[in-house]
Amino acid sequence: MEILAAYEAAAEGEKGALLRREGLYSSHIVEWRRARDAGALAGLAAPRGRKRRDPQGERIAQLEAEKRQLEQELAKARFVVDVQAKLHALLETLSESAEPENGSRK
Repeated sequence: MEILAAYEAAAEGEKGALLRREGLYSSHIVEWRRARDAGALAGLAAPRGRKRRDPQGERIAQLEAEKRQLEQELAKARFVVDVQAKLHALLETLSESAEPENGSRK
């Protein structure tokens, strides 16, 4: 991109010297112009490095992790309630069967 800009800014006699110095052919310049005009070189100008952090994305990830944790806790709580209900029914059955019938025990 810089070479293309330098080539276009150079005077007529300097263009050939620039091509020789860089080891290029005029066909390279033609191809680069076509690519630039088509927008293919626009991506090369994008800044490199780490992407900026996305606070919204981070918040979403945090909330999704919290949701998973709460769903696990809910599943455990439902299991405990189910066990307690079964235990209550069992104890009630045992209590009824252990009661003396017609006062035969005192």
